Amino acid sequence: MIFATDLGDPEGPVALPDGSWLVVESKASRGCVSQISPDGKSKRVVQKTGLPNGLAVDRHGAIWVAESDVPSLVRLTIGGKAEVVATECDGEPFLFPNDLCFGPDGALYMTDSGITVPNFCPGNVIRPDYMSLNYDGRVYRVDVGSGRVTLLDRGIKFTNGIAFGPDRSLYVNETITGNIYRYTLAVNGGIQSRACFGNVIRADAPPGFKGPDGMAFSADGRLYVAVFGQHDVMVLGPDGVVVDRIETLGNLPTNVAFALPGNKRLAITEYERGQLEMVDVPADGLPLWD
Repeated sequence: MIFATDLGDPEGPVALPDGSWLVVESKASRGCVSQISPDGKSKRVVQKTGLPNGLAVDRHGAIWVAESDVPSLVRLTIGGKAEVVATECDGEPFLFPNDLCFGPDGALYMTDSGITVPNFCPGNVIRPDYMSLNYDGRVYRVDVGSGRVTLLDRGIKFTNGIAFGPDRSLYVNETITGNIYRYTLAVNGGIQSRACFGNVIRADAPPGFKGPDGMAFSADGRLYVAVFGQHDVMVLGPDGVVVDRIETLGNLPTNVAFALPGNKRLAITEYERGQLEMVDVPADGLPLWD
C-alpha cells in the first residue's frame, strides 16, 4: 500500500503517538524533516536542516536528526526549534551522520558512514568506484544530557542502519559488504565484542550500488532490513538467517519503521518513487528504547 507520495528522497520514518509520521526529505531542494498526517494525505515541514538522514524521537518528544550537510547531530522540537548538539568526537569532526537509535541505557547511538557526502556522491550521483573508496565508518554513543560523544567502533565500510535487539545487543550494518554486526556492550557502555550476525545481499541481486540501509526489530525477534538498490526488505530470524523477503514497489528502499502497537504494519521509505509504503507483517515492532 502506498501511504504517502511526493516525498523528496525520504528516509528515517518514525511513528508518532497521534498516528502521524515523521520522515526526512533529503533531496537537495527540500532538505527537511516533515510530518505526514495520520491519513497520509497531507504534510508539513517541521524544519529545514540541510541534508537530514536518520531520525529518533525521545520520550519527551524531542526529535533527534543525523544531519550530513554540515555534519552534526541536531535536536528539534515538533514546533521546529533547532539546536546543534554535537559536531565531533574528541576533536575529530563527523563526516556523514547517518542513522540513530536509543539504547536501553538511555543514550543515543549514531552511525557515521565514514566518508563525506561530496566525496561519496558528488552532484548527488554515487561514484562508480564506490567499492574502492576509503571508508572509515563509525559508531558513536551520545549522552543526551551532556552531549558527550564517545567512539565505540570505526573502520566500517559505510556504516548505516542501527537498532537494538530483544537481547539488548546493538546491531549495526555495513552497506558495502551487506554485513550486519552484533555488538555486545560492556557495563561501562563500551564494546565488549563484535560478531557478524548475517548478510542481506542476495546472490541474484541486480548490478550497481546496493546494500543494507535502515532496519528495525519486530516484537517476535525478527530483523527487518531495507536493502537499497535491491528492491526489497530482507527479514532475518534470531539466528541471522534470512527467513523472508518483502519486495518493495520501488528499487531504492531506504529505511523501515513499525506503526503504532496493534497495527502489525511496517512503513518503508523509498527514494526512487519518493513515497512511504506500508505492508502488513506478522508482529508489531519491538518497543523502542526511549
